[in-house]
Amino acid sequence: GPVHLYSVQDPFVNFTYGITNHLEFVAGTSVNSFWAKDSDSFNTGEGGLWKTNTGLGDTSVMLKYRPIVQDPDTWRPSITMQNEITLPTGKWFTGTESPPGGFAPLGRFPSTQFGSIGFTEGVTCRKIIQPFRISCGLYYTYQLPGSDAGQNTYSPDLINTRLVVEHILSDKHGFGYNLEFASLHGVPWRLDGHELNRGQLHGFSTLGVQPGIQWRFGDTNLVGAAGVLFTVAGQNSFGAIYPNFSVFWYFPPKGKNVIMR
Repeated sequence: GPVHLYSVQDPFVNFTYGITNHLEFVAGTSVNSFWAKDSDSFNTGEGGLWKTNTGLGDTSVMLKYRPIVQDPDTWRPSITMQNEITLPTGKWFTGTESPPGGFAPLGRFPSTQFGSIGFTEGVTCRKIIQPFRISCGLYYTYQLPGSDAGQNTYSPDLINTRLVVEHILSDKHGFGYNLEFASLHGVPWRLDGHELNRGQLHGFSTLGVQPGIQWRFGDTNLVGAAGVLFTVAGQNSFGAIYPNFSVFWYFPPKGKNVIMR
C-alpha cells in the first residue's frame, strides 16, 4: 500500500573547483537514511514494522562549461552547459536500499533515480541585477538499464527544472531571501527506445516551492542557507515537506574576492 510516513536525511557533501572562468569541476556524495511504514496496516490499527535503512548515497561527478559569462553592464546572462554522471556508490559499497518511490528528496538537484547509473545533460542561466539574482536550469537524465532477478529493468528518463529568485538585502553580510521553484518529471519513454517495466509507466510529475534565507558568518568566506521545500502539486508522486540547511565555504585566490558567475 501507500507509505504512511517517509523521511530521508541527506547530508550532501559537494566540492566545486573553478578551473577557469569558463570551466568548472563538481563532485558530490551523500549519506542517506529513511524510515517508512505501510499506511494500509497503519490506518486499520494493525501497526506494522518500520522499514529503515542507512548507507552511502549516490555520487555525482560533473563538468560545467560556461561559454557565455554575464556582463554586469548589460542584460547578457551567464549560460552554462552541464555534463554529469551519477554513480550508485551506496549500492556498490554499502548495499544502501532505495527509499520509497526510488528518489532522494527533491532538494537534491538534479534529482536522479536512486541506485542507478545516470547521465545528465543540462543548461543553466544566471543573471545578477542588483539587488536580485536570477537563475534557472533544465536537465535531462538517461539511466542505464538495471537488473532484477535476471531480468533487465527499464525506468523512465527524467526531466528536472529549476527557477530561483534571490533578493540580497545586505551585500556586506550576505543576507537575503530567496524563492525557489523546482520540478521533477518522469517521462513515459527512454532514449534507448526500450519499453518501461519499472517505476511509473505512464510518467509522473512533482512540483516543489522553497522559501529560504541566506547569510554570511561574520567576516569570513563561510555562507549558510536554510529553507523548507514543499511539494505543492504532482501526479503519481509523493507529497512531502523537506527542511534544508546548507553551508558553503569559498576558497578565493589570495587577495581576491569570489565572483558569482
